[in-house]
This record gives sequence, structure tokens and C-alpha cells, in this order.
Amino acid sequence: MSEKLSHEEFVRKAIVSLRKDGYKGIHSVYSGFNEAFKKYFAGENPVEVTNHLAQEGKLVIRPVKGGVMFYLPEEAPSAKSTADEALKKMGIE
Repeated sequence: MSEKLSHEEFVRKAIVSLRKDGYKGIHSVYSGFNEAFKKYFAGENPVEVTNHLAQEGKLVIRPVKGGVMFYLPEEAPSAKSTADEALKKMGIE
């Protein structure tokens, strides 16, 4: 059997593999990430691990309805770009 992935490797692989076309992040619950994490890491708490990775700057977490979104740090939307995009869509640039 191949060597087990680290928490960081697992999260990065999940984000890249589970995200839908056109999206840069994944939803912690709706993507199946939380359950897959618990199964792979024998019941470890994905919330504690992902919060720790976020504190280390290896993951970006944004709260959303029903859970959180995970992004790779190099692909995470900034608050400014999100606001600019919203204004652009509203026709108020």
C-alpha cells in the first residue's frame, strides 16, 4: 500500500479533485470532504485540522451557508476582488 497522505496533501488534493468546473474552492460538507477526511484519517476531526492549516497559511477558509469553503492560498478570492466583482455585476464600477 502506498504511503498515507499528510493532512496538507489530503486537503490540497481534495480541493483540486472535488471542486466543480469554474470554481476555485470546495464546500466542506456538500463536496463530501468532511466525511472523506474522517474515513481516511480514522475519525480525526476535520474542523480542527483545517483550522490549524489555515492558521499556518496553508489553506484559506471562508464561511458560507451550511459550512465553509476551502481554497488553496494562491487561488483564494480576496475580499476586495469579491466586492469589485459584485459592483461590476451590478453595473456600478
